[in-house]
Amino acid sequence: MKYIYDLHKTMLNQNLILVYEGEFTQEITKSVLAMAERNMDSFGEEGAVKRKVFNIMVECLQNITKHAVSYDSDSYGKNSAIFMIGKQKDEYVITSGNSILSEDVESMIKRLENINSLNKDQLKELYKEIIKRPGEGPAGLSPKGGAGLGFVDMARKSGNKLGFSFEKINDKLSFFSLKTTISRQIVKE
Repeated sequence: MKYIYDLHKTMLNQNLILVYEGEFTQEITKSVLAMAERNMDSFGEEGAVKRKVFNIMVECLQNITKHAVSYDSDSYGKNSAIFMIGKQKDEYVITSGNSILSEDVESMIKRLENINSLNKDQLKELYKEIIKRPGEGPAGLSPKGGAGLGFVDMARKSGNKLGFSFEKINDKLSFFSLKTTISRQIVKE
């Protein structure tokens, strides 16, 4: 049972205020958002910061519910994904992880690297371009309804680069981890 204490210490050391691991449904997503909002309220967090964090959490959780690949194995549960939010002195850190098809890793790396290479104005232009051309060309919607718009929105709202990594699960699947950092300092735009 020492693992419980080790997990507790890890959560304290990483300043994690909410961790959920398991299957993600619309109902679970609503519950996770409500718990995170209550936590921020208990900290007396500023409204503008709460809105940014909440919007990025929604994008993250939608990404999991729309794009996670279901699988069964001895090591991973079906539809298993993870979502964490941590609070540091000057920032919130939102981290998520879910399985994806390994064949999609290369295109996601390119998409995320492109987003990370853009400045604030370029992100705004890319966002507008994606909105204007749903279903057309490289900026259009994917069969699952995504065009990378959520990633662009997370980068825009956080004002920071997106952290990401991919770990091979097996020949067909990889585990996609995404990290978004949101400053607790309000910047006037």
